[in-house]
Amino acid sequence: MKIRVIFLILVSALCFNNLTAQKNNKKFTISGQVLDANKAPIANAIIMIDDVKTNSYTDSKGNYTVKVKPTASKISVFTFGSGTFEDSIKGRTTIDFKFGVTTANQSTEIPDGQKGVSTGYGTIKKKNVTNESASIDGTNKKYASYRNMADMITHEISGVKVNGNSVNIQDSKNLWGPVYALIVVDGVYMDELPDIPPVNVKSIEVLKGTSAAIYGSRGSGGAIIIKTKLQAE
Repeated sequence: MKIRVIFLILVSALCFNNLTAQKNNKKFTISGQVLDANKAPIANAIIMIDDVKTNSYTDSKGNYTVKVKPTASKISVFTFGSGTFEDSIKGRTTIDFKFGVTTANQSTEIPDGQKGVSTGYGTIKKKNVTNESASIDGTNKKYASYRNMADMITHEISGVKVNGNSVNIQDSKNLWGPVYALIVVDGVYMDELPDIPPVNVKSIEVLKGTSAAIYGSRGSGGAIIIKTKLQAE
């Protein structure tokens, strides 16, 4: 009888510890608002946790919600116009971001003489890109002679192939076949190369390998970042 009682106590203790561990690992929700330097809401800002992109974006009022693990330590906001902003989580469930306030790290300015690479989220120093990248200055008149962007990219940048409207960088592939590059045009994600006349292209950045890791699994085949002259104006 005593052995049975002891056995039941041990089983109960194990179950309690298991439930406690599950509870401690349960995700919690962080919410907040993202504002620019003029206190206007920023829509479509990308929320990242510990430098990993999530599926959470700000709405038209700049509000966001994101679920995080209790082990998460940093939350970041990536915007197309204001750059990046990050802050420590420290167990908080409400975190607001106000660009122009220096309580967190912002990274949009690059010192003179240090070339930048546009990642689609903002601009970073080229020396901080972990793998090779290449670029095309669309304002150069020589590119106007190309019939389309596919010709421009394949002739000017080595290791890039265009199959129909899909772009393959450095023969990227997996067990199921080629892995095509993510296309980002003026901040908009696309799976295929759009039909934009070369004369309307301001710049093209090609991010190879881990240089496109900021896009998560979607950038596993690299990324083509296109900025048009219409957007620049």
